[in-house]
Amino acid sequence: MGRLERMSIDNELQKHYALLLGIGSPWQVKAVELKLAEKQVDIELGWQWGEAAKCPECGRECSIHDSAPERTWRHLDTMQFETLIRARVPRADCPEHGVKTMKVPWAAPQGRFTLLFERFAVDVLLACASVSQACELLGLGWEAAHEIMRRAVERGLERRELDQLKHLGMDEKSFKRGHSYITLLSDLEQSRVLDVVEERTAEAAGQLWATLTPEQKQSVEAVAVDMWEPFIQSIQEAVPEADIVHDKFHVSKYLGEAVDKVRRQEHKELLAQGDETLKGTRQLWLYNPQNFSPEQRKEFAELKDQQLKVARAWAAKELFSRFWTYQEQGWARRFFKDWFGWVSRSRLKPMSDVAWLLKRHLDNLLTYLTHHITNAVTEGLNSKIQSIKSAARGFRNFKNYRTRILFFCGKLDLYPL
Repeated sequence: MGRLERMSIDNELQKHYALLLGIGSPWQVKAVELKLAEKQVDIELGWQWGEAAKCPECGRECSIHDSAPERTWRHLDTMQFETLIRARVPRADCPEHGVKTMKVPWAAPQGRFTLLFERFAVDVLLACASVSQACELLGLGWEAAHEIMRRAVERGLERRELDQLKHLGMDEKSFKRGHSYITLLSDLEQSRVLDVVEERTAEAAGQLWATLTPEQKQSVEAVAVDMWEPFIQSIQEAVPEADIVHDKFHVSKYLGEAVDKVRRQEHKELLAQGDETLKGTRQLWLYNPQNFSPEQRKEFAELKDQQLKVARAWAAKELFSRFWTYQEQGWARRFFKDWFGWVSRSRLKPMSDVAWLLKRHLDNLLTYLTHHITNAVTEGLNSKIQSIKSAARGFRNFKNYRTRILFFCGKLDLYPL
């Protein structure tokens, strides 16, 4: 092949990569090197000297002071070959801001990857079952993948609009082993996590509310929350005009736990008499009968007909579900009064304890009839967060945990382009 022909091919190759990279004057592709042994394509970019530089702070055209040391960026693979971009970026001599390294059109400031690669990496990370699987597909280390996620979340939070936040949810989630928790604030209408903080205290909840502007807090009409006093206190202080809603999922959890306590106590008493009636029946009292197999349905029907304390506790739990069906608060109050009277006289202490708890928070149970919101969305997000946590085999660093939660559950605009 002749020298002129080779030069022509090289020029065409440089033009080809310039188009693929979206590079235009005064940047140009100076050289493209194929390294077969390393399975790598190396692209060198250069600045057309004589062109004015632009200050990255104010965009003002100014003279070039010098060039920064050569940097390398990872780009999208070329035919399964890792593609790297190399360039010495000019430094602008700005009269106002001094000597500053210019921005480049193919990557974000301080970024190690091109914008196109980051966009692709975000798609892969979102699609994969785990970050480790995404790292394998992308040919990245964990730290590099986490840096892409961190930058994506940072972009997303800057772009996010939080107008008309109407119904929110506040809940806790375990972090490390033991009594270590985080607190989440969720947008129930858009099924997204707004933010996460460490601990589950009033101060932690206050940090979450501080992430919202006064106008955003003013638009909040109701907050679904558990009967955890620090959370209630924070809501009353941050959004005093909003209704507090103790949703039916948490109430059902309390009642279910009380039924199980009655079962365990009664099972212990019966075993002392040699009676194994309640052995292996835990799931029958806690699960929805509609999901029973024919055999379970038959067994449960026989148990209910016996004079068991747990059967009365279960009946009380099931009866309370009527509370959520009322349209008027007055009728719901009458129902609760009758239900409370029956349960408080039942001599089933675990059930009575829950009944008193519900009575103390009755006003915030009745608000459900106005707003019809629950923390079901938040519980669903919690399940997703648990999957993230399990796939990562736990997190020792809260910042990394928060980044991962907002990346996968924040519904943010994560892309660099």
